[in-house]
Amino acid sequence: MKIKDIVIFLSLFFLLIPYFAEAGVSIVGDLTHEKSAKAGETYSGIIFVRNTGETQQEVKAYQTDYLFFQDGSNIYGEPGKDPRSNAKWITFSPNLMTIPPKEKAEIQYTIKVPEDKTLTGTYWSMFMVEGIAMGSLESESAPPKKDEIKASIKTVFRYGIQMVTNISDTGVRKLKFMDIKTMKEKDKVNLQIGIENIGERLLKPSLYTELYDDKGNYIGKFNGGQLRTYPGTSVKFNIDMTQVPKGKYKSMIIVDCGGDNLFGMPYDLVIE
Repeated sequence: MKIKDIVIFLSLFFLLIPYFAEAGVSIVGDLTHEKSAKAGETYSGIIFVRNTGETQQEVKAYQTDYLFFQDGSNIYGEPGKDPRSNAKWITFSPNLMTIPPKEKAEIQYTIKVPEDKTLTGTYWSMFMVEGIAMGSLESESAPPKKDEIKASIKTVFRYGIQMVTNISDTGVRKLKFMDIKTMKEKDKVNLQIGIENIGERLLKPSLYTELYDDKGNYIGKFNGGQLRTYPGTSVKFNIDMTQVPKGKYKSMIIVDCGGDNLFGMPYDLVIE
């Protein structure tokens, strides 16, 4: 009879938070490693992994591609498959490690940009760091006995580190407005704006809208925060309009990506 080990993985991806202490492992430092480089250039870096628990923790590291969309869906694809993946440019070590309690370990990586003059814009992938549940088939700490049937439910936390390579300052910067709609839920009113990156470069847009009444009087500026979007991905902004009185308004939605990269869209807003 074959050994069976049932493991439920509850995967948590912390893309902006540098530290999460409740898990057995945590990443120390940024969860985005971004670098500008020329074609043919090689650069290196380190990912620091800490065991926050009271016992030793086995950890594995591996790669995926990464896409995300304004409807909330994510794709963690086969590394190197996406046309803008840099996964195959990356070598790293180790891919398996055991970290003593309260100690820190290093994963060293090297990114070798191909000697290809046609490269332009941004290339990226995801670097996964995941704790190995004790007693699982992957764990070396307590291997099950031969012919033993082992069923268990274990929680595994994993972190996604975005590995981003910008080819110097190249790449077209371009956005497209997608769905724009007003959503009301209970006592809250949100203006939702979908934005798609149709260019070649990573953008970090800040979005806001300026509101005018039907007589042209300026009502105010309402912020939607800042998100990041890679070529071919999309994001959704939410602007809280709960305090705006009922009525019809003219609005100008502004997306500021820094420098001269400013995009605008007029929109007739109705608050019911």
